[in-house]
Amino acid sequence: MLDTGKLAEAMGDLDEDTLVEMLHAVIREGGAEAPAAMEACQRGMDKVGALFEEGEYFVGDLIYAGELMTEAADILKEALIADAGDGNTKTKMILCTVKDDLHDIGKNIVKAMLEAGGFEVIDLGIDVPAEKIISTAREENIKIVALSGVLTLAVDSMKNTVDAIKAAGMDDVKVIIGGAPVNADVCAHVGADEWAYSPQKTVQTCRAWAAGM
Repeated sequence: MLDTGKLAEAMGDLDEDTLVEMLHAVIREGGAEAPAAMEACQRGMDKVGALFEEGEYFVGDLIYAGELMTEAADILKEALIADAGDGNTKTKMILCTVKDDLHDIGKNIVKAMLEAGGFEVIDLGIDVPAEKIISTAREENIKIVALSGVLTLAVDSMKNTVDAIKAAGMDDVKVIIGGAPVNADVCAHVGADEWAYSPQKTVQTCRAWAAGM
């Protein structure tokens, strides 16, 4: 049985040996606890962020934590995709970090899982203005947009982007948001269609949308 508290602590403490050992154990046991393991890793990343803000961790620690999170996602990826459900969809979608936010660790993990889940992902990168998202969506006939952000200021950028998409008359475009500052209240404030705390939730939501398009 997975000890999610211990796993979250290992991520928060940047204890690679314990982290990797526990994740491989999840896979050896069939992968059913992969979603819970990923959520535990994300809680550990929250601790990393808090320690950075308190001055206990430094930029190098953040980079290392990002590498550990990427490694964790790679170990769990196949089990998480299986949990997200079967599907042969090859829907094209946009993924990016919103304007004024330069973080891409979470975005890159989500991208890998979306691609493994059958999506063709147009990754616009970081610090992406609404105008670029709208022009790309029109050119590529995109109906799903995933917006990522880590900083609190990303919420304003997400709202500005969603407002711009609606003002452009693109009512048939679905928007999902994700990242550290995102929750149900933020989603309602931003006006997005859905929010996700985990990569697997993003895949599940986008697959459901794609199936109905």
